[in-house]
Amino acid sequence: MASRVKSLFIWMGIALLILFWLPMLAVRRLFDRDPALYNTGKLFRNLGMAISKINLNWKIAISGHTDIDDRRPYVMVCNHLSQADIPLISNLPWEMKWVAKKELFEVPIVGWMMRLAGDISVDRKARNRRKKTFKQARYYLNRKCSVIFFPEGTRSRNGKLNTFAYGAFELAVSEGVPILPMVIDGTQNTLPKKSWTFGQSKHIKLKILKPLDTKELKVDDIKELSESVRSHIARQLAEWRGRPVEEVDNLRPSG
Repeated sequence: MASRVKSLFIWMGIALLILFWLPMLAVRRLFDRDPALYNTGKLFRNLGMAISKINLNWKIAISGHTDIDDRRPYVMVCNHLSQADIPLISNLPWEMKWVAKKELFEVPIVGWMMRLAGDISVDRKARNRRKKTFKQARYYLNRKCSVIFFPEGTRSRNGKLNTFAYGAFELAVSEGVPILPMVIDGTQNTLPKKSWTFGQSKHIKLKILKPLDTKELKVDDIKELSESVRSHIARQLAEWRGRPVEEVDNLRPSG
């Protein structure tokens, strides 16, 4: 009962923040002359950071290569554990356009804000979804703004790493843009799937791994690049959890 009451107050705080942020975002968009809508997007990420601060149980530790220049564009990739991943990653001091399913853009207010910020909508049912997504992503990369993908496509149900789609890696190779891998852990208990109550997770880790150059890579290297990045993420999860890699990887049978 206590957790439900606490969760209710947190959601009320989030709702107030969103209502406060919407007009500010609309005004910023009106005066944002950057073709990548950099300043508008950055203000929207600040909302995510503010939301992550509301829950006092969320103690975030960020490590790794945090000193990158985000106006040197990257294709960023991260594992996906919870709805809480997005506001928590927004604690990074960078602007990045999020590649997200179109259903999120249809959510009142939040969807409007995503459109104002210039995030990238993906219609998973459309036959030309890859072409449209790449076109939008290239637009931002060519204007010195990074984009971020969850290559698993959806949140992990059991906290283990799922299969990676090749889209983000294909984009990085075709554009000669470096891949910036990220690893997040601890959010799987903060806001479970199909639940509105917040969990008791206190320690959330986010690590920025070493950027990977793609300028010398070709189409035939995409699969190997994806598997290499996935392997690095799996090893970091295993290290944090103090378990063998096969116990954090859905593609590797345990034992």
